[in-house]
Amino acid sequence: MATSRCFLLLPISLNLPNCNANSSKRQRRVHNHASRITCSSTTNQSQSAKQELLNLIADQDRGLKTQKDPNKRSSIIKAIDDMAVLGSDMDTTGDSLSATWRLLWTTEKEQLFIIEKAYLFGTQTGDVLQVIDVEKKVLNNVITFPPDGVFFVRSNIEIASPQRVNFR
Repeated sequence: MATSRCFLLLPISLNLPNCNANSSKRQRRVHNHASRITCSSTTNQSQSAKQELLNLIADQDRGLKTQKDPNKRSSIIKAIDDMAVLGSDMDTTGDSLSATWRLLWTTEKEQLFIIEKAYLFGTQTGDVLQVIDVEKKVLNNVITFPPDGVFFVRSNIEIASPQRVNFR
């Protein structure tokens, strides 16, 4: 049985659309890469689902607490799956994926181990980031240890579908 890894990442800089009754479309910019989204009930459902997911992970310490709470983990994964269904017609692997993303939650055991055990090295974990460059087919995982420490892993990516990126 294959192990699934979940990551919840948000871009460092993100301007979401201002959906109101007088506007049917607005532009969304993520690090100067523009894409169009429609302000509709689907967008409202997506925003509601996103907020629900953010609420679920808010107290989970990037996934550390979730390791010991299978019910919470199931709820979070269900919320991620619900968002995937709502966005099933969107292309999420285009140029707008190229950005620096902050990790909010993960099930990835190696990252969680480093985050949890940083104290053994006399430090604590700072930001956990993913830097993605779709054009160059590169993904960098970065775990910071303030004031000047860093753990860095470079990977190659390939676009598998409009919604899936594989890395190695």
